[in-house]
Amino acid sequence: MLKLYRQLIDLVGDSLLPDDITKVKQYIRQAIAQNGYRKDLYGLDILTRNLNTAWIVADEIGLKRSAVLAVMLYQVVFEEHCTLADVERDFGNDTANVIHGLIKTHELYGKNASVNNEHFRTLLISFAEDVRVILIMIAERLYLMRMAKFISEDDHRLQIAAEASYLYAPLSHKLGLYKIKSELEDLSLKFRDRETFDFIKSKLNETKRSRDKYIAEFIAPVETKLHTLGLNFDIKGRTKSIHSIHNKLLKQKTEFENIYDLFAIRIILDTPLDREKAECWQVYSVVTDMYQPNPKRMKDWLSVPKSNGYESLHTTVMGPEGRWVEVQIRTKRMDEIAEKGLAAHWKYKGLKGESGLDDWLNNVREVLEHKDSSPNELIDDFKMDLYDDEIFVFTPKGDLFKLPKNATVLDFAFAIHTKIGSRCTSAKINGKNVSIKHKLQSGDQVDIQTSPNQTPKQDWLNIVVTAKARVKIKQSLKEQAAKQVELAKELLHRRFKNRKIDEEESKLMRLIKKMGYKTVTDFYADIARDHLDVNTVIDHYLEQEKKEQALAEHPDRSAENFNAASPNESLSNKEDVLVIDKNLTGIDYSLAKCCNPIYGDDIFGFVSSQGIKIHRLNCPNAPEMFKRFGYRIVKAQWAGKSGANYPVTLKVVGHDDIGIVTNITSVISKENGMMLRSINIDSQDGLFSGTLTVMLSDTSVMDGLIKKIKAVKGVKQVSRY
Repeated sequence: MLKLYRQLIDLVGDSLLPDDITKVKQYIRQAIAQNGYRKDLYGLDILTRNLNTAWIVADEIGLKRSAVLAVMLYQVVFEEHCTLADVERDFGNDTANVIHGLIKTHELYGKNASVNNEHFRTLLISFAEDVRVILIMIAERLYLMRMAKFISEDDHRLQIAAEASYLYAPLSHKLGLYKIKSELEDLSLKFRDRETFDFIKSKLNETKRSRDKYIAEFIAPVETKLHTLGLNFDIKGRTKSIHSIHNKLLKQKTEFENIYDLFAIRIILDTPLDREKAECWQVYSVVTDMYQPNPKRMKDWLSVPKSNGYESLHTTVMGPEGRWVEVQIRTKRMDEIAEKGLAAHWKYKGLKGESGLDDWLNNVREVLEHKDSSPNELIDDFKMDLYDDEIFVFTPKGDLFKLPKNATVLDFAFAIHTKIGSRCTSAKINGKNVSIKHKLQSGDQVDIQTSPNQTPKQDWLNIVVTAKARVKIKQSLKEQAAKQVELAKELLHRRFKNRKIDEEESKLMRLIKKMGYKTVTDFYADIARDHLDVNTVIDHYLEQEKKEQALAEHPDRSAENFNAASPNESLSNKEDVLVIDKNLTGIDYSLAKCCNPIYGDDIFGFVSSQGIKIHRLNCPNAPEMFKRFGYRIVKAQWAGKSGANYPVTLKVVGHDDIGIVTNITSVISKENGMMLRSINIDSQDGLFSGTLTVMLSDTSVMDGLIKKIKAVKGVKQVSRY
């Protein structure tokens, strides 16, 4: 710990004031003396965690005095060993502000270990107030992921990995922390699906020698040519992350051996600022003269950098043996920004134009201000702005706007101003009229056409892709609906009056519920949309009133006197096979059809509209669920066995022989308590490929069956489907 502390001071010493170190020591010693550094929720030492987080903040992100001091001191303030006013007095307002943001986020985690629905907005607001809060939280999450193997509780490890995948990795991506983003994704995959992680890792190790040989062959002629041009450069091959390879396997639905773009070549130039673009394009010319480029896969982030400050020139060329190879060309300055993101960009901000991150943070704040959106909608809207690649579009006056890929005319109109978006009817691109649905391309010059009579429509939500546009459209639709509801309410009350019927609020509420409406607003909205006739409602009201009067006169006929068997009594003998979340039993759940978990599988619960679905941790849909809906994930584990059998589908590949299927089915029939449910065989070119669905009790039985089928003569491969 002392060694780490000294290294940290050496790293940020030039940004510290003369008495900063002495004061920090005093605060920490005081907190230690008062038992202020206990173990955290995950059983890790808090002081060690803070020192390591501060190291990542300084070394891997590049932040200096205020951020590092804030990481060192926020626990002291959080545990009330000193106040924010004390910190402001001794270290300045900037450090105190960062600590304030950190305390808000850590209070949030104190209330609930998981970022769930009701707290997600608060977390994002804290992030949006000061971008350094995001960077520090990312650094802390990276340290937790690195230490996850030492965390004893499985559910804590799963929760940390889930949040790393669906929140912190995309945040890192948006802020240009590509190295950290890749590490978070890889570690998250490691703890969520260890089998897949180890498989890809072992395959990469197996192919390393041949891959290194290929990279050396590709680089050699390029290196020679660049030396003759007198350029200063570094050139290397970079293997893609395990997570990105896993995504390719899922997306392309192919085997590992069929993926060729496992690496990229990076050429980093050491050149003055005024020569950067010229030399990058010079290198591009050398590479594309030697190897045939793919024009569809050329990306120019030199001319117009990404919003997070990322600058680079990417091209994909046909290398030796007819293999496509991605080549990235950038300078040392650009590479530092790509590795350290925001902090490095600030370092060069005086030299380069505005990063666009302020615009993004303002957009986040604007989304958060719309408090009526549901947590699910909020997360979806927020993620849209995090993930999408960018296009660059111009106004008729030449103003540049950055929008996500697949943005439409309507997105662009809302990006200019909410009023323009709300009144947008069409646009002109290069003098040609296009509809509001038209998808924009980089370089388009767009002239928005408006009408004072135009208002947002429900189907506009299917057209736009930006969070700002979605939020503003929803806001407008809700305002319109509120007006319509008031008009419908007045209409109903007036008809009651015209028909001289005394309207009772309680009776009307009972009728609305009986008609199947979840909310009163939905009921009035249907009247406003003419989906429900007012006179029909009043007729139902009168009919209900008669029935209620009849029941009052004959109480013995009331359904309230019927005694049903208690559901608890009927379920008392049922044995729980699963324990959901924090030792909860007796909860309704179902096994997901996409992965068919069985007793003994590593599993998790997913809260869906149909109740809790149980999935395997290595379910093909798990990465997407953790990424997009991590707040719906709950811990699940197997408890007592119920004696039930579960369907398992096995994929079998072998030599095409009429007797082989008989031998396999014979193996299954000899197993006690096992039943063959279905078999499907397809043969081609002397090989057969088949799927068997077998009913069995648990993973140990399944593993035993797989071993026995593998032993059948002619069988080449058996795997769970």
